[in-house]
Amino acid sequence: MSKKDINEDLENEAVKTAEAETVETEEQQVEEVTAEEKLQEELQEEKNKFLRLFAEFENYKKRTSKERIELFSTASEGVMKTLLPILDDFERALTHIEEDKEAEELRKGVFLIYQKMVNTLEQKGLKAIAVEKGEAFNADNHEAVTQIPAPTDDLKGKIIDVIEKGYKLGEKVIRFPKVVIGQ
Repeated sequence: MSKKDINEDLENEAVKTAEAETVETEEQQVEEVTAEEKLQEELQEEKNKFLRLFAEFENYKKRTSKERIELFSTASEGVMKTLLPILDDFERALTHIEEDKEAEELRKGVFLIYQKMVNTLEQKGLKAIAVEKGEAFNADNHEAVTQIPAPTDDLKGKIIDVIEKGYKLGEKVIRFPKVVIGQ
C-alpha cells in the first residue's frame, strides 16, 4: 500500500466518521424532539382528561342540585295523592247537597270546609288542571276512561265529560284528568 492509498483510506474513514457523527447527532436531536413532543402530547392528553372530568363534575353538581330542588317541591306528593279522593268526595257531596233545597246550612258548612281544604292544598303547591268539555283530547294531558258516540259531529275526538279532575304539584302532574271522549 502506498502513502496515497493510506491517505485516501484515512480520508474516507474521516468522512465516514464525520457522517456517522452527523447522523448520530441528528438522531439524538430527533430523539430529543420526539421525547419533547411525546411529553407535550401527554400533557395535552392530561389537560383534556382534566377538563372532561371537571365538566362532568359540574354537570353532576347541576343535576343533583336540580334533583334536590325537585325533591323538595314534590316531597308532599304522597300525601297529596292520598288527599285527592277526599277532595273528590267533597265535590260530590257539594253536588248532591245543591240538589237538596232544605239543606242550605249544611251546604254552606261543607262548602266552607271544602274551600279551606282547597286553599290549604293550593298553598302547598297543588293546582287543578283545567279541562273544558268540548276541548280536543290529548293523550299526553288526559286519561281517556271511555269513548261514547259523539252527540254531534263536532264533538268527535273531543272531551264530552270530565269524570275526575287532574292535579299538578308544582310542575309535575300527579293525577291526569279522567275524561270521556266522543267517537
